[in-house]
Amino acid sequence: MLSFAANLSLLFTEYPLIERFAQARKAGFDRVEIQFPYSLPHEQVELELSRHELELVLINIPAGDLAAGELGLACLPGREQEFAAGLEMAIEWCQVLGVPRINCLAGKTPPDASPEQVQATLAHNLRLADCRCGEAGLKLMIEAINTDDIPGFHLHNSQQVLSLINELSLENSFLQYDVYHMQKMEGNLISTLQRNRDKIGHIQIADVPGRHEPGTGEIHFANLFKALEAMGYADIVSLEYNPLGRTDAGLEWLKPWMTQDRQHEHECSG
Repeated sequence: MLSFAANLSLLFTEYPLIERFAQARKAGFDRVEIQFPYSLPHEQVELELSRHELELVLINIPAGDLAAGELGLACLPGREQEFAAGLEMAIEWCQVLGVPRINCLAGKTPPDASPEQVQATLAHNLRLADCRCGEAGLKLMIEAINTDDIPGFHLHNSQQVLSLINELSLENSFLQYDVYHMQKMEGNLISTLQRNRDKIGHIQIADVPGRHEPGTGEIHFANLFKALEAMGYADIVSLEYNPLGRTDAGLEWLKPWMTQDRQHEHECSG
């Protein structure tokens, strides 16, 4: 059965971030993820997770100056120390809060650096992150992002990520497969997932176009979910979309799948 998580950076934004934990539990979730939780004291996050019996399943490595349009440091020459410091911060958060996965965003290809510099920097930072995550007992996710929404993003298709994992012999790294981004960049969602099941460690979903909830666009999510179940995918499927209206009003599509998840948990614990 599939296990679903709510991304609190995009869902329940009708409320301040600290109040979204309660709203996720009220909506029936027992797993959440947060892109960048660092604006909150981790003691406060720990309290909310405990109070509402939630598991935090993923956070991102700090990604630079988001307000200035940065979205990751891993491929930026000259920013290695900043990347390493952010990596250590993310690892500390994971250890305190019991988070099993960290996502690494490569960032945008810098126009003032040679392709060789960019690739060497990315390789250095990914090796460091893979090693440190392995030492900490964590899984490192590496995400590809579409270049329509984020022009110039360095890793923008699944094969780039998979090739890096193989070529750099990254033992603790996996592809974070974002259905929205990959539908825009390459399509063939189900066949890509089937071919690379063993290297996919986390899945995020949103419909295309618009990055809204399933059922608002072109992706046939029922077929996608059935294919994931058939291939034995047992990791998380996270809802990382921008609701068209209030978050709770847009969750009707999920109820049949959440019911199956609850029934499965009951059978396993019975």
